[in-house]
Amino acid sequence: MNATMNPVVSAVAAMPPLWLLQAAVAAVWLYEGFWCKVLARSPHEFEVVEQVPFLAPSTAHALLRVLGVLETALGIWILTTWQPIVAAAVQTALLIGLNSAGIYFSRDRIPDPAGMVLKNTALLVLAWVTASLAAGSAGL
Repeated sequence: MNATMNPVVSAVAAMPPLWLLQAAVAAVWLYEGFWCKVLARSPHEFEVVEQVPFLAPSTAHALLRVLGVLETALGIWILTTWQPIVAAAVQTALLIGLNSAGIYFSRDRIPDPAGMVLKNTALLVLAWVTASLAAGSAGL
């Protein structure tokens, strides 16, 4: 069977370039971190965090900014291609933590919790595929 007839080879050939996959994942973190939290362009984010009962409003605001800086740094990390598997694991842990806390403390402020989890699951699938491809191309 030649390479043009092999469906696996055809599927790999049809993949977008690795840099585009990395940019797509990083863009989500940069948007969520920098735009929504650091620049405070999404008041809804603050409404969700202020529902945590043991956080004063000023603490919730500061926590959201720190989280935004961490998410922004995660987006930059993804673009550097350094330790892609570790980056995917960090993304996974962060999203599980954020989604769990959001549903536990602020379920009434999240319009569609199931949709949030579904979208974040799709992001993590893309993050892990991207990380696996990056690790494989680096010979790791």
